[in-house]
Amino acid sequence: MINFFLKNKILFIIIFILTGCSTIPSNTSNSCSIFNENYLWYKHAKKAEQKWGTPIHLQLAIIKMESGFDWLAKPPRQKLFKILPYKRPSSSFGYSQAVKGTWKQYKTETGNKFATRTRFKDSVDFIGWYTTKTEKILKVLKTDAFKQYIAYHEGWGNYKNYKSNKKVLNLAKRVEKQSNIYKKQLSDCKNSLSTNKYIVF
Repeated sequence: MINFFLKNKILFIIIFILTGCSTIPSNTSNSCSIFNENYLWYKHAKKAEQKWGTPIHLQLAIIKMESGFDWLAKPPRQKLFKILPYKRPSSSFGYSQAVKGTWKQYKTETGNKFATRTRFKDSVDFIGWYTTKTEKILKVLKTDAFKQYIAYHEGWGNYKNYKSNKKVLNLAKRVEKQSNIYKKQLSDCKNSLSTNKYIVF
């Protein structure tokens, strides 16, 4: 019995390390604060920016809106008769809130077969991949946080209907605003983050 619990504890620790999970940043509205608390996140976001061309501030703005930087985030359960807990409205999960089907497509197309939605590194790479496809399919530039988020939230197929969806328009405006805030903040701390010497890989 003791060995069983010990093995489970060790397994949990290994999973915790491999997924790169961490607590939610104390100030999710400040990009400099986020990266000061989680410096490896900056390394991963920067790598995704270099690989896909998706700005770091857009990556962060999407994650903040989608999951609030909660690695275990899921959509709230629906309720039967407004009381009884029912199924969740989608399979969205993790930092990026990617659904199972799109995540599977990402893994297949990128060859990142061990990617997990609870790992920040994979989540920002997913966002880079997704926004790149949005640019190719819908001709939406990665500098356009407003339209990029609409495509991210609605999917490429439903993008054309966004003008009649007030809820999505409001969400996209918030993402655009937050993206601009992150961008300004990063301009103040980017040099210090890039010259940080305590991570050597």
